[in-house]
Amino acid sequence: MTFNVTEALSDFTRRYVELWQEETGLPPASSDLYGVPSSCIERTGDGVVYWLPKLFSAHDKLSKVETALDICLQDSIHDYYVTQLAGDMTASFEGQNLSLIQVWSDDDFIRLQENLIGHLVTQKRLKLSPTAFIATIDSEMGMISVCNLTGQVILEQSGKPERTILSADLASFLSVIKPATSL
Repeated sequence: MTFNVTEALSDFTRRYVELWQEETGLPPASSDLYGVPSSCIERTGDGVVYWLPKLFSAHDKLSKVETALDICLQDSIHDYYVTQLAGDMTASFEGQNLSLIQVWSDDDFIRLQENLIGHLVTQKRLKLSPTAFIATIDSEMGMISVCNLTGQVILEQSGKPERTILSADLASFLSVIKPATSL
């Protein structure tokens, strides 16, 4: 079955929420987001916030990033970051633990764009092809990104030219990663 990024992210999120509910009887929880306002919050308690995804549609998508760098981002990158508001979601891919970066609120969307701009400026300065990060991994300097030239999902180390292709495209990657609770 072929998914677009919006469908694949929504499907992964559904699987992630279901796993949390099966294992805990509650929606996903985050201690990192405790006290940070969002329409996703279902309830709070004991230093954690319980959340469920909400639809999000930024009318200008990531146009501020494109304008700042005079670059056109892959549609998959736009779709990934404007599909929903949600907490970051943990998952695994071929034994690699990862955390999908998500937009938590309108304020968080502004911060995300600033971070993407900084990331892309650094890559340009180092003469590396442009990527947009979508997930963090256990390694402090490693991240999972979408190559803006090919649309491939890659594993990269910050500031290093070596990159490992993980998937041909973002929708395929989101379709095969396995949700994991961070309990």
